[in-house]
Amino acid sequence: MPKFLMRRWHGYHVIILFVIAALLTGILTYFEWRLGTAGFVLLGAVAILVIRARIQFEKDLAEYISTLTYRINKAGEKAVTRMPVGMVLYNEEREIQWTNPYMQKLLNQDLTGVSMDALSDELIESVNEEKRTFFLNIYTENYRVVHEPEERLLYFLNATEEQEFKEKFLREKTVIGFIYLDNYDEVTQGLEDQVRSKLLTHVTEAITSWSKEHDVLVRRIASDRFIAVFNEGILSDLEASRFQLLEDIKENTQNEKVALTLSVGIGSGETSLRELGALAQSSLDLALGRGGDQVAIKERNGKVRFYGGKSNAMEKRTRVRARVISHAIRDFIKESDKVYIMGHKNPDMDSIGAAIGILKIAEANGKDGYIILDTGDINQSVQKLLKEVEAEGELWARFISPDEAREEVTNNTLMIVVDTHKPKLVQEPKLLGKVERTIVIDHHRRGEDFIDDAVLVYMEPYASSTAELVTELLEYQPRQPQVNTLEATALLAGIIVDTKSFAIRTGSRTFDAAAYLRSRGADTTLVQKLMKEDLDHYVKRSKLIEQAHIYSGGMAIARGYAGETYGQVLIAQAADTLLSMNDVIASFVISKIEDGRLSISARSLGEVNVQVIMEKMNGGGHLTNAATQLENMTEEEAEELLKEKIDEYFKGGPST
Repeated sequence: MPKFLMRRWHGYHVIILFVIAALLTGILTYFEWRLGTAGFVLLGAVAILVIRARIQFEKDLAEYISTLTYRINKAGEKAVTRMPVGMVLYNEEREIQWTNPYMQKLLNQDLTGVSMDALSDELIESVNEEKRTFFLNIYTENYRVVHEPEERLLYFLNATEEQEFKEKFLREKTVIGFIYLDNYDEVTQGLEDQVRSKLLTHVTEAITSWSKEHDVLVRRIASDRFIAVFNEGILSDLEASRFQLLEDIKENTQNEKVALTLSVGIGSGETSLRELGALAQSSLDLALGRGGDQVAIKERNGKVRFYGGKSNAMEKRTRVRARVISHAIRDFIKESDKVYIMGHKNPDMDSIGAAIGILKIAEANGKDGYIILDTGDINQSVQKLLKEVEAEGELWARFISPDEAREEVTNNTLMIVVDTHKPKLVQEPKLLGKVERTIVIDHHRRGEDFIDDAVLVYMEPYASSTAELVTELLEYQPRQPQVNTLEATALLAGIIVDTKSFAIRTGSRTFDAAAYLRSRGADTTLVQKLMKEDLDHYVKRSKLIEQAHIYSGGMAIARGYAGETYGQVLIAQAADTLLSMNDVIASFVISKIEDGRLSISARSLGEVNVQVIMEKMNGGGHLTNAATQLENMTEEEAEELLKEKIDEYFKGGPST
């Protein structure tokens, strides 16, 4: 700091001192005029010196300010012209008005008067959104751009090295995976030790070769389970190869005349090994719940990506498990004061039939059961069934509305959800938060969205229908429920509808369940009556099918007329009908439904997993039976999106 500033001028203090000195001198002059005269002379001399000092101070201050202003301007000029930070001024038309020398050197040209598109296509978009900070790539270099919209000014700071370090850090983050042989026990059961050992050797060699090729650490932790440790960079490479290991295992085991498949659960995005392990186990459970033969990758934020899952799941559920689940449900029912049963919105025959079956289990164990149903949200075929139910007053009295259920629910109420596992699809999602215990019974492949904290989950994607599962649970109840003709018929109708009259997804257990229901009085004639449709409905479906065309080798796509709405059941029936045509391996029907949304129903014979395709469009379902609903989209846009997802499916991209 300059010395003259340290000796700052305090004018008011000096004046006060002079006044005091003058008063004292005046008093002195009254008593001794000679000393007073000398005092006044001295005061005058001091005043002259003070005034001269004041003048010199102001002169030095003016000179300092002038010099400082010049230096500041000079420093600012050098900063703008020499500092390694690019600066760009633009006008309201998004044209470059000025760039500093560093920016000109960076671009190797003067872009004054040129649109900002010349720098990057993304630049104008970010500027229009008034982003304050964003990253931009220019000539292979990464820049952090600081934007000041008020001044229409951009600063470009080179962040290439920073981005490289960030990418390196992200690529080297640890990833944990669990590898599981889906049906090892089932396939090897009954095989000789030598054959079993040879089969396991083929699998181990394939996994070892895969791990060496991709630099993955793999260790066996059980006869049918492995643990894999690698990093995010390797995970990206594996995703790019679409996890070829799945196909390699199938090819190697096919040489031994068996069909062994693999499921992989991967946890990523966490720094804690414990949390990574939990994510990997959750991913594996999800992959197995969807039928196996696939890879599930779960990140810390809960997002899941799927690969594979294109083969039909082999039936591996056992009657032992069905009996154990049946007894567990009995115990939960006995511990509850009452039982609520809830299917999905716009219920079908399978949902209603399964709900009636669970109701009979509750009654067999001496508890009151109630089926939650919104009567304003049912289709034509279900309406026919409910008319039959209404004729039997005792059964109809067990159907209640969601509002009644909310009012009467207690802390000791047991909720059993059938034919869905997604909380947003149940009849009344709010009820899930009001009960302490929930049981889920479903035959769909498990999706990412799942009911939280269920005390018991019975999900079998190998089953034809939920009605089939519930029928087996009925069989294994210690006290056999009293099932009348209508109740048995409702369960059988659920099986027949979901299997398309035993044409698809039908196993030996399906016929066993049907035989049990038939022995309990199930009326196949009544089933046909419930499934009948009127002539107008048939004609409307035929017109929808008339719009169909074949896309990409056996993919039949039909699109409804613009401005016309169709019922969800009619759309599903149209997809079923298309599937019966020659050379069609999968069918998709696109149409507006009554609530204004766009619906797509998808069907296949098993060669194509339509569930994976629908999941790419935020839908779901089963391997051969799936659907989705879209908003704010036209039929033409939906068809283009569907074709894009079909192409992705055959290329093997992730099903998210």
